Amino acid sequence: MLRILLLALIAVLLASTSSRAVNKDWVVVYDGTPTKVVANEDSSADLWITMADLKKATGFVVKPQGVCREQLCFPLPKARKTEFISKEGSVSWFNLSAFAKLVKQPVARDEKNGVWYFGKREDERSTYLASLKAPNFTLPDLAGKTHSLADYRGKKVLLITWASW
Repeated sequence: MLRILLLALIAVLLASTSSRAVNKDWVVVYDGTPTKVVANEDSSADLWITMADLKKATGFVVKPQGVCREQLCFPLPKARKTEFISKEGSVSWFNLSAFAKLVKQPVARDEKNGVWYFGKREDERSTYLASLKAPNFTLPDLAGKTHSLADYRGKKVLLITWASW
């Protein structure tokens, strides 16, 4: 009887030690908001979190069409799906750091303090700069010819200003 109990205990321990079986608490900072998540650690430097923590920390959910939040959806490459999604028993895991690489999102990891920081995606960075528009003005150049900023819309312009006060 003792031998059966011992074998059952060993079987349970072996079943619970898969490739990413060691759980670790992390803080994920996404869109400037910190969220505590439990992540699976493996030998790589990736952040695998549960689907529930994915939604809690980022607002994204995995759907058949990709990783989506509201109207925004990023398709996952079918040939690389295992890089992003893993199932262990009844728990599905999502590789948030691999997703960040896919959408060109900068990531910083602080191992000592248990923090992952995700910056703005490439599409968010360009949208922000594109929304900055200077008001139109007209000024003379050194030869006295007038120029308006509106004449240069759609072109890159370097404005240099100086004030004496």
